[in-house]
Amino acid sequence: MEWLEKFNKVFESKIRLGLMSVLVVNDSVSFNELKDLLQLTDGNLASHLKALEEAKYVVFQKQFSGRKPLTTYKATDQGQKAFSEHLQVLENMIRENL
Repeated sequence: MEWLEKFNKVFESKIRLGLMSVLVVNDSVSFNELKDLLQLTDGNLASHLKALEEAKYVVFQKQFSGRKPLTTYKATDQGQKAFSEHLQVLENMIRENL
């Protein structure tokens, strides 16, 4: 099972799969938008985003919208490539097991 060697453990979590799915199709998404879309708590979302940041798959930007802080996230080129490769591995796995 060659595909198992290429399985990216960073994406084992369905939450991280969801985060990357949102981030690869959008230029950037705010923390609150991600939280609402994926129905997560602040802490849960923050811990998964931190794991993706440490893998260099996402970056964040802090700014202000009026007087309120606004943190937005976007997938890096490295993250988009890793996610695409991971999806290909999943697709190959499904095809082999049909």
